[in-house]
Amino acid sequence: MKAAVTTKAGNPSVIKIQERKLPTLKENWVLIKVKSFGLNRSELFTRRGDSPNVQLPCIQGIECVGVIENNPSNTYQKGQQVAAIMGGMGRFFDGSYAEYCAVPLEIIFPFKSDLEWSILGAIPEMFQTVSGSLHQALEIKRGEILLIRGGTSSIGMLACQLAKSIGLSVISTTRNPAKEKALKENGADYVIIDRGMITQELKQLFPKGVNKVLELVGVQTLKDSLKCIGYKGVVCMTGILGNEWTMSNFTPMGDIPSLGRLTVYMGEAQNLSKDLLQDFIDKVAKGNIHLNIDSVFELEQIVEAHTHMENNLAKGKVVVRV
Repeated sequence: MKAAVTTKAGNPSVIKIQERKLPTLKENWVLIKVKSFGLNRSELFTRRGDSPNVQLPCIQGIECVGVIENNPSNTYQKGQQVAAIMGGMGRFFDGSYAEYCAVPLEIIFPFKSDLEWSILGAIPEMFQTVSGSLHQALEIKRGEILLIRGGTSSIGMLACQLAKSIGLSVISTTRNPAKEKALKENGADYVIIDRGMITQELKQLFPKGVNKVLELVGVQTLKDSLKCIGYKGVVCMTGILGNEWTMSNFTPMGDIPSLGRLTVYMGEAQNLSKDLLQDFIDKVAKGNIHLNIDSVFELEQIVEAHTHMENNLAKGKVVVRV
């Protein structure tokens, strides 16, 4: 099979197209013929060599959609549409940057759809992350005010749509004034141009602060985001768009407001169900949800795709078609 192999730690050019043998199936594993997959920020860090315990070379890719090629347990039929996400995929065993990948049954989610594979490839990890962040971590409720820090990312754009669909007011941030219109068209009630500190501008809109913050930029803006919450507000750090894992000089009893809460969301496959996934896919098919897909690359263009993501050129999800 053809595979995009991350040969060593480094810039996007370390990913090479190679011929590999088909993966060997373990007990209760299935072989998927990959149709498409979305790129994720965590894969950028793995490629750079920043993911603990990940050994290179490897075939990256923490998600994919495709069809069942071989399923010795007969749990699924050959040709059945499925999605696979997380569970060590692309990190501790070879992932989806290939024509075929082998994965354990517990991270498989069957679905039915007539949507194009390039659209379906944008969904699994993005939906799992947004749904888990909003509902499980932040426990959003109708009537609340949500701040999305990093609003033009694929996660931020989808989070805005889902929050608006259940009755929240949404403030989205962007560092690029040219993207303000796109955020408004996506449903944001307010847009703040993010220059690193937005507390003062946000408090002019909402003097008492916001109820919830979805922090997608990461540690670079986390302290400022904590200042944006009101009484018993919650900040959930889900993203690391700022490309930094750790922060210095963090003082919990100074940086977290009294009665405020800070949590993180690092969802796995168990945070998603096949019914939730199918319902979301159906909403996309009906036009109730608009996916912000920035661009679609071919597997042979994986270096260009990683470069596009790393240079922050994307205004939505980057998808690779196999």
